[in-house]
Amino acid sequence: MLADKLRKSVLQSAIQGKLTEQLATDDKVEDLLQAIEEEKELLIKEKKIKKQKPLPEITEDEIPFAIPENWKWVRLGEIGIWEAGTTPSRSKSEYYINGKIPWVKTGDLTDSILKSVTENITQLALEETSLKIKPVGSVLIAMYGATIGKVSILGIEATTNQACCACVTYKNIYNKYIFYYLISQRDNLKKMGAGGAQPNISREKIIKTIMPLPPLAEQKRIVEKLDNVLANIDELKASEEKLSILQKNFPDKLKKSILQSAIQGKLTEQLATDDKVEDLLQAIKEEKERLIKEKKIKKQKPLPEITEEEIPFEIPKNWRWVRLGALSSVITDGTHKTPNYVNKGIPFISVQNISSGKYKDTKLKYITEDEHKKLICRCKPEKGDILFCRIGTLGHPYIVDLDFEFSIFVSLGLIKLINKDINVYLKAYMDSPSFEWQINKVKVGGGTHTFKLNLKDIVNFLIPLPPLAEQKRIVEKLDKLLADIEELKI
Repeated sequence: MLADKLRKSVLQSAIQGKLTEQLATDDKVEDLLQAIEEEKELLIKEKKIKKQKPLPEITEDEIPFAIPENWKWVRLGEIGIWEAGTTPSRSKSEYYINGKIPWVKTGDLTDSILKSVTENITQLALEETSLKIKPVGSVLIAMYGATIGKVSILGIEATTNQACCACVTYKNIYNKYIFYYLISQRDNLKKMGAGGAQPNISREKIIKTIMPLPPLAEQKRIVEKLDNVLANIDELKASEEKLSILQKNFPDKLKKSILQSAIQGKLTEQLATDDKVEDLLQAIKEEKERLIKEKKIKKQKPLPEITEEEIPFEIPKNWRWVRLGALSSVITDGTHKTPNYVNKGIPFISVQNISSGKYKDTKLKYITEDEHKKLICRCKPEKGDILFCRIGTLGHPYIVDLDFEFSIFVSLGLIKLINKDINVYLKAYMDSPSFEWQINKVKVGGGTHTFKLNLKDIVNFLIPLPPLAEQKRIVEKLDKLLADIEELKI
């Protein structure tokens, strides 16, 4: 995102002295460093800190860029006292139960002022371990794992775990300048910690890291400028994220809108030359009666009349509302018993194989031919039939286009249409918000139970049925429009 690139650029400009004006009235940075040395000697004398080993001299090869004349390169160990914490034994519950002392873990760090933590320890843990309370204003940095380089400034007194290093800065070092500098170096810090199963940057690596140090007044000007500029960049990032969500969701919303328009007859022209839809329905009725007479399908229970209250929207004059059961010879589902799977055999298809609207053999399972023969006595999917998800992700129709036999699990429903020429239009309807609305009215489950559709409800679903010629025009229009929408996806 542009905001992220801009943030990195602004932080880099700041630590190179390019974001603010250098003023001749600023104190010399050498005086600042001398004051630090004097403060350090006093703390050692008072036994508040131990004398440290001298840090290595900074070489020319280490310096990555030029800085203003009145700045100096220093190591982070020169500007503050860096200490990591520890994790009190988890086996001693008295270290944690009813604890009131904030204990910072790396997951608590948020690149901002830290005012709350997810866990506390007790006074006993503080007394019996090496933990120390860090004062408000301490700069924290994560040293281990995926959070390497995450930082915060303590807004409360707190202790830290061993993966979190805390810096108490010396006088004349502005903690927020260190905070911003560490953020600017996050990528470099991650590289320093790379290479292990559990990457870490260690306290030793941190204190040896070099930093460009301006005079205190310049540190404050840099921070003030960054506070202002980065706040604006945060607003830009929020806007970018909203735009990204809109761009991501727009194609799907547009697709649903177009599908809804299509099944309401608003996408194509109604032609007087089309056959009457009653003729299509009569032909379906006669074919169903023939199949019943020849005992190829069972006689169905009469479907309830469609009432005015059920009709969700108006349709063109030459369309009719019908129930799905009136268009189908069979609406059923797959086997309710989990079969014995084999390495090779007849494909056994479930939701994951067709939920995209196309067949995918991902994680495909197989059953024996003998078991398949038992299952097809009840449910035999064939080319042109419609499969749909009836457990879990509901709806998601797929028109069977496979040249091999297969069986299906109970998670899939099967619709065998009397006239298979209807199937492509019906699939488009089943993809529409109107069909989804009917699903949501009758689906059962929720909470800890998986949603499912009962077959008796699906039979009664309403379908807005146009003449066949109009169905073909709708499908042709949708094919073109939906292909264009796919190209919009990012």
